[in-house]
Amino acid sequence: MKKPDYVYVTYIATTPEKVWQALHDVDLMREWWVDPKAGSARVNVSDWQPGSRWEHTRVDGSGIVDIVGKVVENTAPRRLEFTWARPEDANEASKHSRVVFDIEAYADGLVRLTVTHDDLAGDSRMLESISGGWPTILSNLKTLLE
Repeated sequence: MKKPDYVYVTYIATTPEKVWQALHDVDLMREWWVDPKAGSARVNVSDWQPGSRWEHTRVDGSGIVDIVGKVVENTAPRRLEFTWARPEDANEASKHSRVVFDIEAYADGLVRLTVTHDDLAGDSRMLESISGGWPTILSNLKTLLE
């Protein structure tokens, strides 16, 4: 069995429902999905139905979409899975990676959030990018919810 390319686990003093809401609510995303290197927030826009498109969009007024994909699974409040690709690679499945958010109650008042980002072989630069990005973004999420 192939191991995932990137896994990040964090523990957040909140509920699974609040983590779930933060992963879907655009207004909340503006507060935590912030890339300090780029200096601006991003939001993930979709109707979140399996098979639907989602877009990782800048909120700086430019309308630029940095990442696109399709929703694979959306099981409240436990699991969100979607594909991940650069817009220019949207039609090349071999260049898509996969992101999974697994949310589970861990202890009284504590949630374990595991983010797995795998199938990165199609885009060699992506692993480097997400290795710095996910820890920052998830730290922001933890700070917001706690």
